[in-house]
Amino acid sequence: MDTVGNIVLYFIIAIALVVFSIKAVTSKKILRAATYLLFVLIGTAIFYFQLGYQFLGAVQIAVYAGGIMVLFVFAILLTHKPNEKEALLCNHRKTWGIVVAVAAAIVLFFAVFYMPIVHGNSLMACLQASNTITMHDIGVAFTGGERFQYLLPFEAISVLLLACIIGGVTIARKS
Repeated sequence: MDTVGNIVLYFIIAIALVVFSIKAVTSKKILRAATYLLFVLIGTAIFYFQLGYQFLGAVQIAVYAGGIMVLFVFAILLTHKPNEKEALLCNHRKTWGIVVAVAAAIVLFFAVFYMPIVHGNSLMACLQASNTITMHDIGVAFTGGERFQYLLPFEAISVLLLACIIGGVTIARKS
């Protein structure tokens, strides 16, 4: 049930997520950016708990907020000496970055609403036809190998993340 307390909590967490996301991207100190990212991941876990998905919330905290953030902080500390005077991150070509980010957001918006997701229908078509989309349908769409299912990109992203981890370890060893 949606109580007033749930709705208020939702908006408080949503505003905090937006603020911490912006702070994570615009922070000039890398450890602070990692801390802001940690807050974003914990806020996402709160959303899962609020929706009643306790397992996903626990996984979000254990895997992402716990494990991945520890890896990020160790990678930062292994490649960057905290005792040195920290050089601030540069903001070169800020306008181009904003233009590219807005263009990517527009493309992502259209992709979410107009790409085929469930049974060859887009999200917009399902919303207009008042069809319900269950979590099972979304899970099958992401992990299926049929037409309009996204197992291959899902696996490609996991290989890309593995390559990033191996690259980070290699750079840390050479330093």
